[in-house]
Amino acid sequence: MKSRGLGIYAAAYLAFIYAPILLLPVFSFNDNPFVTFPLKGFTLDWYAEMAANAQLGNALRSSLLIVVPVALISTGLGLMTALALGRYPLRFKTAILTLLMVPLVIPTLVLGVSLLTLLRGVMGFQLSLATIAAGHILLCLPYSVVILLARLDGFDRSLEEASLDLGQSGLATFRRITLPLMMPAIVASALLCSVVSFDEFLLAFFLSGSDATLPLYIWGSLRFPAKLPSTLALGTCLLLFSFLVVAFAEWVRRRGVPGSGEATGL
Repeated sequence: MKSRGLGIYAAAYLAFIYAPILLLPVFSFNDNPFVTFPLKGFTLDWYAEMAANAQLGNALRSSLLIVVPVALISTGLGLMTALALGRYPLRFKTAILTLLMVPLVIPTLVLGVSLLTLLRGVMGFQLSLATIAAGHILLCLPYSVVILLARLDGFDRSLEEASLDLGQSGLATFRRITLPLMMPAIVASALLCSVVSFDEFLLAFFLSGSDATLPLYIWGSLRFPAKLPSTLALGTCLLLFSFLVVAFAEWVRRRGVPGSGEATGL
């Protein structure tokens, strides 16, 4: 009885979370500009309209110009931070790790206002894609550190010690031993940071200049009922993209976990 109750609760919880999301692709194929039941018919016109939208293309280009450097910089900084925290006896290590995780618990609204005040009001920077990228790096860095720390603690350090005993330098040991073993987590970190940056709205809203990212474009389109069908089609594409990237990142990460079937080839 208890297990049945837990099963019912889990099913209800998953339905509450995912049922509204699954309605998005349903209405994106509906031959009706209004989001209503019953469905009128099947059409791909909204996807064709989405592909022909020049403003959407510019917003997508802006998002991609942000995503790539954010993923690379966040993962690079996360790797150095993970190595420092995991390989050296630093004082106040727990406090440092706690401070790194602060952006995950601070409301994004508060973080956006704070960054806007600092970058624009105090430092005098012009709002642009660069300021959005700076905010996204601050948000993505904790995710990268958590992923890379978990991987760093998961492989046998005797391999590094053996390399050093055989006369290899610290840099050579990192390049030949540590980096290949960390590579699955590095790829997973870059992919996850890409998804977080690509989907982020509030920081982009506060830190954007004249160039709108894709989430900002979607938010602006929702004010116009005529643009809603193509926005639903765009949301469906983003949903599929995010799912594939996250699933691939998790698959890559699991391949680097010692003892897993993917890692051992079993």
